[in-house]
Parts: sequence; C-alpha cells; structure tokens
Amino acid sequence: MGTRFDETALSGVILVTPDVYGDSRGFFLETFQRDRYAGGGISVDFVQDNHSRSDKGVVRGLHYQLQNPQAKLVYAVCGKIFDVAVDLRKNSATFGKWTGHILSDENRCQLYIPAGFAHGFSVLSETADVTYKCSNFYTPGDEYGIIFNDPHLNIDWQVKSPICSDKDMGWPGWGGKKLET
Repeated sequence: MGTRFDETALSGVILVTPDVYGDSRGFFLETFQRDRYAGGGISVDFVQDNHSRSDKGVVRGLHYQLQNPQAKLVYAVCGKIFDVAVDLRKNSATFGKWTGHILSDENRCQLYIPAGFAHGFSVLSETADVTYKCSNFYTPGDEYGIIFNDPHLNIDWQVKSPICSDKDMGWPGWGGKKLET
C-alpha cells in the first residue's frame, strides 16, 4: 500500500500514515525515511529530535520561533494526543486558522507542520510519549507562544480540565503576539 501523505485543511500541513508491518511478535514501521518523505512533500533537513512525556489533560503550546522557525514532524510513540497547528503565515489564505489531528500508538500517524506555524498538543490518554523532529535548533531567546484558550482561535483541545505550565498560561492572545512573516 505504501506510506500515505495527506494534505490537511492548512496548506503544507501533512498527515502521514505509515505502513505498519505486524504479526504475532509485534510490529515494525519506519518513522522517517528521507527519500520517501521527500516524495510525500516533506523535504526538510531535520537537525534535532525531542521527546516529551505528559499526563492526561496536559496541554503543551502553542509554541513557535520567529527568527529560527521550526518545521516539525510529530509522533505519539505511546498514548494518544490531539495535535494542533495554527497558521501564522500572514500571506496565507488560512492565516489564523488551525487544524487538529489525533496521533496515537494505535493509528501510528504523524503530523508534519512546516515552519510558519504555532504548534501544541493535548494529552487524551493517561500518559503520552511524544517525539518530534525539528528543522531548526531550539533557541530560548526566540521562543514565542499564543495562549491555548484564545477565543479568536477557539480550539477544542478535547480535554475537560486543561493542565498547563505557568509559561504557557502567560502567553498573549492572538492579537498580542508577534507573527511570522
């Protein structure tokens, strides 16, 4: 069948559904293969891999870097998350719009989010381990965000009582942030 690369409602954001080969012993899948992913529209030089573990109800994000923007390839190794991308590209037809997708250890899907987007996720399972490849290094002085519950964006995070860091609770709303160009 082959790995599927499906465009989402936001141009450039791609939902990846890999081939999974399983039998009575378990399963195998490729989480990244440069040439295959380039053929699916993801031709990025990833320079950093990150791994986070979060408990049920945690919302991380919405994060982005302005001078050193990052494309990301997100994967839920264990558990289930609702992964969100917000279009910050001022000249885009979908500027200010968001898309969200379930990523889990059951569906094995990945979400590719190009540079020019804010990113965040909520945890829907008891815990979730999330890995993501980044196209640029994390730069502490270049970190920005949008508060997760911004009424302009009106994102349904699919959690009843969101748990956020103090840092994420301190991000401004949509109208009070710096935007990527």
